[in-house]
Amino acid sequence: MEWLIYVGAFLSVIGLAGLVLSIVKVVRLKGQNLSDEEMRDGVQKVMPLNLGSLFLSVIGLMTVTMGIFLS
Repeated sequence: MEWLIYVGAFLSVIGLAGLVLSIVKVVRLKGQNLSDEEMRDGVQKVMPLNLGSLFLSVIGLMTVTMGIFLS
């Protein structure tokens, strides 16, 4: 079950990259000096990426844990 560890690590890295991308997008939004409503709309557009990346990262870590237990 060693392959399960590698698959989980890959999923976690993809999720982490998505989280970093969402952080970069929000920092760019903050640098544009937008109004509160425009800022809220921009952050709402980034939220699906953030939540999806977090979910993928958690699934990856759970997969790594299961791979360790089954090895």
